[in-house]
Amino acid sequence: MDIIFVNGTFDILHSGHLRMLNYAKSLGSKLVVAIDSDKRVKSKKGDSRPINTQEERKEFLENLKSVDEVHIFETNEDICNIIELTGCTIIVKGSDHKNGNPEGKHLVNDIVWFDRIDEYSTTKKIEDIINR
Repeated sequence: MDIIFVNGTFDILHSGHLRMLNYAKSLGSKLVVAIDSDKRVKSKKGDSRPINTQEERKEFLENLKSVDEVHIFETNEDICNIIELTGCTIIVKGSDHKNGNPEGKHLVNDIVWFDRIDEYSTTKKIEDIINR
């Protein structure tokens, strides 16, 4: 069976994350998740992020039935190293990244795109909380 790889920030877990992770797990025997380090999140999304620390996000994910292993990464090179170390054969990415060039794609057999569900977004969730 295939070992599946997913990466992302997973700052505030929402239904979109859970559905994608459950789908990813259904594709193989093991699901490996890599999360952006706090430093990387700040550089990509600004000083107010992440809401949850990398250790908290890691713990949340480790406690989901679908997730078998969680790693924290700083660089794109780290992503490749995690894929190689764990023997992942399929990458699952959200369809909102379809125009991108997924890191590590040269190391796997396939990339599977998961369609965004009902516009779930951590950024949108945070904006909704602020605007209440």
